[in-house]
Amino acid sequence: MKVTIQLDDSLQENEVIIRCRELDESVTALQKKISEHDGKLRLSFFKDNTEFFIGLDQVLFFETSGSVIDAHTADDVFQIKLRLYELEDVLPHNFIRVSKSTIINTSKIYSIEKNITSSSLVKFEGSHKQVYVSRSYYKAFKQRLDENFQKGR
Repeated sequence: MKVTIQLDDSLQENEVIIRCRELDESVTALQKKISEHDGKLRLSFFKDNTEFFIGLDQVLFFETSGSVIDAHTADDVFQIKLRLYELEDVLPHNFIRVSKSTIINTSKIYSIEKNITSSSLVKFEGSHKQVYVSRSYYKAFKQRLDENFQKGR
């Protein structure tokens, strides 16, 4: 991999451009590391004909709704032009997939009602919204939750 750094004092903020022949695991991992390091991953959210720039700390969860991905905040819903698997690659560590159709922000969890025979119910702080963690994803979800709490969220 070739790395080039160009200094430009006319820039208002640092910009990282990744040029690649194909999008493979190493490029995706590099993008994720840069995004996590900056701490300011920026995604575009859409509602009707308006584009919004909302901090990821406001997002409770992402879920598929037909052919679109909805991003839920405490009191609103926006669309995003990425697929769940693409989001998994770029979102910070506090986001985890909890079903085939949902990725949640573990730092916004208020409570978890565990159900041994079916999906567990997750409720979020400051919102009436809730999602289910499917049984097949629960073990990985619980592990990540424990890791995040040990790191201090």
